Amino acid sequence: MSKELRKQLELEEGRIKYAYTDHLGYWTIGVGRLIDKHKGGGLRDSEIDLLLTNDIMQIMDELLLDYPWMRSLSQVRLDAIVQARFQLGRAGLAGFVNTLAALRQGNWEATAKGMKQSLWAQQTPGRVNRLAEQITTNQYVYKDN
Repeated sequence: MSKELRKQLELEEGRIKYAYTDHLGYWTIGVGRLIDKHKGGGLRDSEIDLLLTNDIMQIMDELLLDYPWMRSLSQVRLDAIVQARFQLGRAGLAGFVNTLAALRQGNWEATAKGMKQSLWAQQTPGRVNRLAEQITTNQYVYKDN
């Protein structure tokens, strides 16, 4: 694949960092990548894996920048917080001041209680309960299929 072909395609199609509808109304991303399921578009599993890996790495970097003390957490507990951050966003997680303080102190019960008493828990109770259990038991808890 030539560098010139890439340049031509980017100039013709554009380089868009978000989902948009093309001139025919079909969902597209990136450089003219059709993702509209009605037209047979979508992502390959390898592309989904790459996106997820990049998202997790970015979240880990931000967590350790914002909360360097999280390096001392077990991988299981850190993974629970990565999941929370994945769903809540950076600012959303930052709003859990008391819960994060309990986590920092190693008070797993208070951490879980703070998670369960949140608006977040009202919105996605199953997920929050699983993550709270993961924090308290230091064991991975999986959603039943």
